[in-house]
Amino acid sequence: MSSRKLTVDAELEKLQRETFGYFLHETNPANGLVIDKTAPDWPSSIAATGLALACYPVSVERGFMSRAAAVERTLATLRFFWNSPQGSEPDATGFQGFYYHFLDMQTGRRAWQCELSTVDTAFLLAGALTAAVYFDVATADEHEIRTLADALYRRADWQWAQDGGATVTHGW
Repeated sequence: MSSRKLTVDAELEKLQRETFGYFLHETNPANGLVIDKTAPDWPSSIAATGLALACYPVSVERGFMSRAAAVERTLATLRFFWNSPQGSEPDATGFQGFYYHFLDMQTGRRAWQCELSTVDTAFLLAGALTAAVYFDVATADEHEIRTLADALYRRADWQWAQDGGATVTHGW
């Protein structure tokens, strides 16, 4: 390794590229779920998945990924969440438009009897809405991204999440 120090810009680009690498390599391409940490048999995190959705537009702008690849990954994720089971079953993906904190990487079903998380759902939805704003080209795929992101956002029943109180609760 060279003893030359990287410039601040070069260090920042290296950090961005390495961060993007996590999302590139630790995502299930079939459903878009991102593993919470790289440990054997670990589930995905909906917060990490939301961060990936926000990361894809940045990666396109930085030249780390093609727009077409980012669209494909984003659609896989949004389609998965839109079609995933919402209900009171113990292995559902979510309920009332909110999602369980940890989901099985392959099936997308609730892992470990974890909580339904308003905070982590907010990260997921923020990522979806970020993608919706970025993917603004008049193509069928980018229109679908905008439509699904909006539908997922609108499905979250924030009044239900207040549980009769004045503020949203963390999770159940």
